[in-house]
Order: sequence, then structure tokens, then C-alpha cells
Amino acid sequence: MKFSPHIECDKEEIQTLFTQTFSASDGAAEGEQVGRLARRLMDDTEAEKVFGFVATERGNIIGCIFFTPLTFDSPINACLLSPVAVSTKHQSQGIGQQLIRFGIEQMGQQGVELIFTYGDPNYYSKVGFKPVSQQVARAPFELSYPEGWLGLSLAGAAMNRLPGRAGCVEAFDDPALW
Repeated sequence: MKFSPHIECDKEEIQTLFTQTFSASDGAAEGEQVGRLARRLMDDTEAEKVFGFVATERGNIIGCIFFTPLTFDSPINACLLSPVAVSTKHQSQGIGQQLIRFGIEQMGQQGVELIFTYGDPNYYSKVGFKPVSQQVARAPFELSYPEGWLGLSLAGAAMNRLPGRAGCVEAFDDPALW
């Protein structure tokens, strides 16, 4: 298995991966929504503001993650890890965790200090994410699942309160995603 940045010609395969993976776990409507989100990240977000990483096996993409900037009313270098998908045939093999660790390492090399995600605490805790209260770091929108707002300090220090509400890239600027 190989981990690498996504490239322009991967767009269709990545969108299909997200659509199929989320359709299988959460239904067709959710699959379509997340597939469109992944495509918007690749098509509509400035290249320097989206970092996509893929896991490939025998030339096929079997996993993908995206990182995009989060801004607060302080000069912190933070990003959002979302969405994440591993093909259904390759789940429960640790591929997602390996891909996330690879992405975290890459983002650390870019000077990122804090990474946030919104998902299953049991899954993301395996790669070091911890719950974050809205008093410490406010998500871009009201959360339908507050327990899923998680953070990781790449410095290993406790996360200090971040002033203001997080700002996100346009693809995530939709309360329905939160």
C-alpha cells in the first residue's frame, strides 16, 4: 500500500469512493452528499487550501482524506480533517488510521498546530483525537452531534481556548454538514 497526495486525475475515482463508502454505511442520500462534498473540495477550493491524501493498492484508490484550513480570531495554524473514506472491501484493516497518521504527519510538516475533525470519537481517538468543548473551540456551525467535535494538538500540549467561531472553506459552509 502507498500513501501520497491526491492528483488532478484522481477526482472521479475519489468522488466515487466517498459516494460508495458513505452510501454503504449511511444510505444513498448521505453517500451522494459526501461524494459531492469531496468533489467541491477538489474543484472549488483554492489548491493551496485543500490537502488530499490517498491510499492506493495496485494502482487503485482504496482510501482518501482531506484537510482544509480552519480560522479563529487568533493566529493559530489549524485545519479540519474531513471527510475520510476507506472502501468497504478494505475497512477494519487499519488503513484509515494509517492514512490519517500519514496526513497528520504531512500537515505537521506544513506548520499546522491543531487539527479538528467531526466524527466518531471511538474511531478518531485511536489516532490521538480528544473531545473538544464548544467553550474551547467553537465549530463553524451548531453541531447536531457535539460529542463528535474532536481535536488534536500536534505540539502535544493541552488545547487553550480559541476565541471566536471557527471559519471554514466554502465547501463546508453549510449548516447541514454539521
